[in-house]
Amino acid sequence: MRTSLFALLVVLSAAYCHGQPPNSDCSGALVLCAQQPQQQNNTGAVGLPGFCPGTQAVLWYTFTTNSVGGAVSVSVSNIDCPDVVGMGDELAVVVLSGNGSCAPASFSAVSSCAFGTQQAITTAQTLLPNTQYWVVVGGALNGGSTIPAQCGFNVMTSGPGADIVGVDFGVGPNVQIGEGESTQLVAYGGPPYDWTPTTGLSGNGISNPIASPPSTVFYTVSTTLNGCTYSADVFVEVIRRIQPPNTFTPNGDGFNDTWLIPGIADYPGAEVRIHDRWGQVVYRSTGYREPWDGTNNGTPVAVGTYYYHIQLNQLEGRSPPYTGFISLVR
Repeated sequence: MRTSLFALLVVLSAAYCHGQPPNSDCSGALVLCAQQPQQQNNTGAVGLPGFCPGTQAVLWYTFTTNSVGGAVSVSVSNIDCPDVVGMGDELAVVVLSGNGSCAPASFSAVSSCAFGTQQAITTAQTLLPNTQYWVVVGGALNGGSTIPAQCGFNVMTSGPGADIVGVDFGVGPNVQIGEGESTQLVAYGGPPYDWTPTTGLSGNGISNPIASPPSTVFYTVSTTLNGCTYSADVFVEVIRRIQPPNTFTPNGDGFNDTWLIPGIADYPGAEVRIHDRWGQVVYRSTGYREPWDGTNNGTPVAVGTYYYHIQLNQLEGRSPPYTGFISLVR
């Protein structure tokens, strides 16, 4: 894609007024973070040598592999070159290894040079773990041009040797809890650890806060590794473990004659207590094998409102009780 000559002149003017991009030299190499594209422009860059044949106007980048290492791909995409007579329209990218001295002779290519007018992708195979590498993006003198391509583009690293989330940093699995319950979240790869939101968390800045959210929530934890910020999410779903109905009709017609509680069969140790408006207990059981039929010791209770208190007594421990009211209608 090409921009107008006027736009190029504006860009070139800005470039020469403010100097070449700071990452025109190895010592100013911009850090690339896995799966995080950087919007760039090599207009005004000098950065010689180009490492790839016929390239100039070079920009430098660097990345560090994860603890596993392996293949890393570098993609240069959305290449947007101006339509200028004598200027090329192709960018090149290559991955280099080096000792960090920035001396040209200290670098060697660990991938092939990739060229493209819209996209260029190169892949370096079997890179070492926890090792710094460099990336050079340069403008090509292609098609008989006399000015190297100076274009806008996006650059990004990806691949098993670059990925951090799920390799060197991450968070535990998604969790389902009942209303009023809590769970311990677990993150790894930091510090630091920055959790958002902090609602319902026992603390921030730690890897394992206790979460007691009032409702379903996505928690995000972030950390910084090798100059890059990464984030991972964990989904905490808050559910009602049982669904006590608020009315039943014990009139002997065979329909809705007992107070059935969906889900309570999963909790054989549940304690169920029902009392009237004066606080007198009219029904009590451990387990709920025989649903309440609207009687107290075999005698039908009066029509009206009753109140329940249900303690599930899960294997994981006692959770907050379920409470509410029942309308008994005949």
